[in-house]
Amino acid sequence: MRIARLFTENFRGIRQATLLLPKHGVLIGDNNTAKTTVLEALDLALGPDGVDRAPSISERDFYNGHYFNRPSAVAAAGEIGEPPRIRIEVVIVDLRLEQRARFGHHIEFWNSATNRLYDMPNPAGADAASITRALRVTFHGWYKEEEDDFEGKTYFSSSLTEAATPKQFPRKDKQLCGFLNMRTIRTGSLALSLERGSLLDIMLRLKEVRPQMREDTLRILSGLTVANDPALGVSPVLETMNTARNKYVPKEWGVKPHLRVSDITLEHLRKVVTAFIAISDGERTAPFYRQGTGTINMLVLAMLSQIAESRQNVAFAMEESKTAIPPYAQKRFIHKVRKLASQTPFTSHSPYVLDGFTPEDTVVLARDAKGALTQREIELPKTVKPKRYRKEFRRVFCEGLPARRILIAEGPTEASAFPVAYRRLAELDPEAYFSLEALGICTVDASGEKNLAGMVKLYRGLGKRTFAICDKQDGDNEAKIKPQVELLLMHKEEGFENVVIKGTTRPALERFSKQIDWPPHILWNCPDLSANLVDALGQYLVCSKGIGAIADFLAQCDEAEIPAWIKEAATLLKDTCVLPPPQAGYLAPADEQAHSEANIDAPY
Repeated sequence: MRIARLFTENFRGIRQATLLLPKHGVLIGDNNTAKTTVLEALDLALGPDGVDRAPSISERDFYNGHYFNRPSAVAAAGEIGEPPRIRIEVVIVDLRLEQRARFGHHIEFWNSATNRLYDMPNPAGADAASITRALRVTFHGWYKEEEDDFEGKTYFSSSLTEAATPKQFPRKDKQLCGFLNMRTIRTGSLALSLERGSLLDIMLRLKEVRPQMREDTLRILSGLTVANDPALGVSPVLETMNTARNKYVPKEWGVKPHLRVSDITLEHLRKVVTAFIAISDGERTAPFYRQGTGTINMLVLAMLSQIAESRQNVAFAMEESKTAIPPYAQKRFIHKVRKLASQTPFTSHSPYVLDGFTPEDTVVLARDAKGALTQREIELPKTVKPKRYRKEFRRVFCEGLPARRILIAEGPTEASAFPVAYRRLAELDPEAYFSLEALGICTVDASGEKNLAGMVKLYRGLGKRTFAICDKQDGDNEAKIKPQVELLLMHKEEGFENVVIKGTTRPALERFSKQIDWPPHILWNCPDLSANLVDALGQYLVCSKGIGAIADFLAQCDEAEIPAWIKEAATLLKDTCVLPPPQAGYLAPADEQAHSEANIDAPY
């Protein structure tokens, strides 16, 4: 079983989106891009435990919180339209024989070559190699004004148009599809509890042992009394209460008050029963959720493997599976889950997780100010060979893939120096300057001017806001870079070292010269450092490109000692990323409003 396509409308931060999902892939994007929303949309449509939540949706699940037609909007439109609905449609392919037999009347056909449903009036065409059987289900969520409540149900999509009464896609059918949405925060805290949807709950249902366990537990707890020992002082007080009551009412109204654990019900039991695990090699035990986070996550993996073996065909959607797991275990985790499941859509920011997926299996998500969510594929430019992409992925590429804004630096010197310089400026004058991190800008090293245009094109093609910083370029290279960036920060010196040396002050150079270990060849060339300080430091910065010498120098400067060009570049970046708040009574143009909404996460 595999989810081929997801259509989402009016759900949380997504006004509309159509996504094609790989068999084993990772969804990446900056925070609040809607990665979690995508997985929870799948869970609403396919998750077997959603039906236990009443209601399964709330007003917060509607795009912009708009869940009914407001009177003002109706009056402006002049007519009463359909109330807003959440609509989530899922196309499932690679169906097993059991699924084909059960859903036979609702089976459609999917063309994997065009990624569309095959609906041509030519039955023979369905025999093509690219055509496969598919099941389409749709979740509808709406507000029932007459009951002042919300409703959410999943239907067979074909019945929504072909039948007088839509046919629901019930829990049993969802269980047969085998979709599980694993959220780190919820899954880790509830994995070994009996709450609905926990991993232990799923395993017990598969093994059909839960009814007997519940009844035995409730029977034991119902007869368990506490504080019966008169020495504790509780039972004498209760007996005094009983004697006093007998003066006013018949004894049939209630006798022998005593304390028990609780008026526990099945719902209470789900919430309070949890597994205990021994700590290290000792006999002392603690609830599983008190174990280390990494231990809990590996325990979750073990439980997932048991569920996969029981169901044989299950899709695991996993959010931020890397949490608290060391790098070697992250790679093991991803490899194991992919082998266990029929499909695994992950979300992650970890380079060790992202490194486990090819560019074809990496879905880069971007959401605009109007709630349209789109996906992009990683298309490597000619200057970035697949070998280089794999080799330098963790060091160069993966940090920029989830980010919204990218500053592509010509080389390692600029890539290390600019974040430090901007951070230092923000410390010295937080009103005038922002750090790159505060602007939401990720710095990426292009590893040379020949690669700069290709790297800019790569990130621009992924829908990122791109900026570049470099030495003076020749006409052809500048012409390739400029159309791909919002802002080109290009100084006129032959090297960035000259920008720093010429733009700073003598005291700053002298102070830095006392902090470094001078290489012997520079001391040989410049025996009198005081007289040849500028030349000596110029040589030092050139030969120390790879170790962040300029970044170290800028980190110890005050504002007046940081070169003017760097401060001007910092101001330009801030002005480009952060729009000033509109003046009172001023209505910004539509494109400026969209730009402002797109930057709501930037600091003011």
